[in-house]
Amino acid sequence: MKKLFSIVLIVVVLFTWFYVFKGNKESISNDKQEPPEAHELREIAKKTYRYFEDFTDEKTGLPFDAVRTQEGIDPKTYTSPTNIGMYLMSTISADELDMISEQEAIEAITKTLDTLDSLKKWNGLFYNWYYTEDGSLKTDWGQFISTVDNGWLSAGLMTVGQAYPDLHKRTNELVKSMDYSHLYDPEVGQMWGGYDVQAGETTAHHYGAFYTEPRVASYIAIGKGEAPNTHWWEMDRVLPPEYDWQTQTPEGHTKTYDGVEVFEGHYTYEGKKYVPSWGGSMFEALMPSLVLKEKELGKDALGLNNQRHVDLQITFAEEQGYKVWGMSPAATPDGYSEFAATPLGMKGYERNDVVTPHASFLALEYAPEEVMDNLELLKEMNAYGEYGFFDSIHVETGEVTQAYLALDQGMIMVSITNYLRDGVIRDYFHQDEIGKKPEELLSKEVFSIN
Repeated sequence: MKKLFSIVLIVVVLFTWFYVFKGNKESISNDKQEPPEAHELREIAKKTYRYFEDFTDEKTGLPFDAVRTQEGIDPKTYTSPTNIGMYLMSTISADELDMISEQEAIEAITKTLDTLDSLKKWNGLFYNWYYTEDGSLKTDWGQFISTVDNGWLSAGLMTVGQAYPDLHKRTNELVKSMDYSHLYDPEVGQMWGGYDVQAGETTAHHYGAFYTEPRVASYIAIGKGEAPNTHWWEMDRVLPPEYDWQTQTPEGHTKTYDGVEVFEGHYTYEGKKYVPSWGGSMFEALMPSLVLKEKELGKDALGLNNQRHVDLQITFAEEQGYKVWGMSPAATPDGYSEFAATPLGMKGYERNDVVTPHASFLALEYAPEEVMDNLELLKEMNAYGEYGFFDSIHVETGEVTQAYLALDQGMIMVSITNYLRDGVIRDYFHQDEIGKKPEELLSKEVFSIN
């Protein structure tokens, strides 16, 4: 009888452990009291994910780069590593928000992984453009290996491997084969912008500005051991004061990290200190925080700076007399362009007359009330359609760009999910050994903006 009781007790303990730590995402989600805006955000997420449901190739599992809807449906049937990475994380997000089942998510992602295995690569790294129908290279735009784009695909794969452990072996093999050492310049201590396979040479430029979206690729390269820790400190927080072409002359002090002297400098705008991005756009500033625990670990550095950029984007728009805010590169009626709160950049993108909704969602964890108010105003300006928010609106003319971009749809999906599910996408990324290993880099730095 005692033996039977012991067996029953063990079974109960094991079942309880499995239920609490492994299963039933729905029960975990429902245990926490959600904010009042949760319903509205879930409705937006449903529309947003519908883009990926309708515009991902059924055979290859590759998402279309963009769809324009001004005059009927005009899909752009090619894709990039960033698009694929955002699609992977968006599919996890749809599962986390109970929009699709775990099995549906795994089946969709498996189809994409099958295609990724077969795509042409360079040292395990992916070319920048593939046709979605068959995965062949889109060579009319060159044969370029982009550092930043491969970083986002790696991030997506790492996240998948932790969200669905049965897929970890496949995703880990893909990430391990993506050799970033070929994109790292040890003489400068920075990553090249990329590599032109056809020309057989790297780009002429490095990713030298630290507070820009390529920092995810840098973080991953360090986590893989394909760039040293010192690479993190070799990037410029601000440019040297003698560079008189920059937006303003920086102030600050020099500090040493891991034997590297870092000029911890800052700009000041409307009385607030901040470390600038290159152009002053929202996705340079906050897109990396979709996967990096900057708010949690970088309380005196990246997390604090993210908050400053959100606050100052809002301030800048108010000073311009705009009723809505959130400036970042986005689609235009005749193409794609760079938009920013210009003073927030080292160089500063000149155009600041267009707002894009994805910028608001990136700010969701830093200014939720302001974001929800902004989204309501964007809806009143007819910037909301069948697949969620259209990509941009001209704040002076009111012209809406009736287009949806996989990149921007993905940022919206992941932002909503992190907000409603306590940073779950970041958690998955950091559970991977590559994501966990460099965490000290996020926590040890102190910016000169306190």
